[in-house]
Amino acid sequence: MPPRPASSARQLLSRALGVPWVGKSARGASDWIDLQWSLTVQSLRGVAPQARGRLLDVGCGSKPYEHIFRPFVAEYIGVEHEATFSETAAEQGDKRPDVLYDGNRLPFDDNVFDTVLSVQVLEHTPRPAALVCEMGRVLKPGGILILTAPFSFRLHEEPHDYFRYSPHGLKQLCGDAGLTVVEMQQQGSLWSLIGHKLNSYLGLEIARVGGIAQSMGKLSHEAVEARPPRLWTLPLVMPTMGAISLGARLLDSALPDRTEALGFLAVAEKH
Repeated sequence: MPPRPASSARQLLSRALGVPWVGKSARGASDWIDLQWSLTVQSLRGVAPQARGRLLDVGCGSKPYEHIFRPFVAEYIGVEHEATFSETAAEQGDKRPDVLYDGNRLPFDDNVFDTVLSVQVLEHTPRPAALVCEMGRVLKPGGILILTAPFSFRLHEEPHDYFRYSPHGLKQLCGDAGLTVVEMQQQGSLWSLIGHKLNSYLGLEIARVGGIAQSMGKLSHEAVEARPPRLWTLPLVMPTMGAISLGARLLDSALPDRTEALGFLAVAEKH
């Protein structure tokens, strides 16, 4: 029997992922292998009970974290930069922002939100200090900002990828906006950083599974992946990525390094 054409194989894969239990299992395995995603979600779950009242998700994309915070807040509102959002895969998704804005002043009055959430957005704004000040402006006194930003990460969402952040930089930005950091979490360590970079290269450049990941609701903040996947590499690449992820987790636990991280999460309170 002649080999099945690549396009037919992709169609079969797409149909398989459309089966609920297959898609759910594939997404679960992908999330576990994706160290940056799993560490981010882990840290967000840990601080989610601190959220309350009206929550504004700044740079919400397709609202991938809404389910984490919904049980703790009365209202969940997502806002996005109109121009950059239109360039991402999230623009084609089912979940969309509630409000689009021009990237300058957030379209809300002062002191109207109890919680502001911003996940992996700060690196994509050319004026991060101004954005943090805006997030502080719309917070009520006593309200909290939950902010995550990368410390070491590949270029993504180009050309709108401008900065990386240390915990000291995040504290300075928050302080300048009238916010006091009350909690700072390191996301990963040396080994998860190395593991994630290796897996990103294997998955996105060797196997080219970016489009498959987007069909599962991942990488929505990036442009739509046009390159077809190299399905013939998956039997080798996927087990290798799993082994790398497991090894990175074990080494992070046994040999942690406070000077290396994928990113940091800050919880800051408005004075």
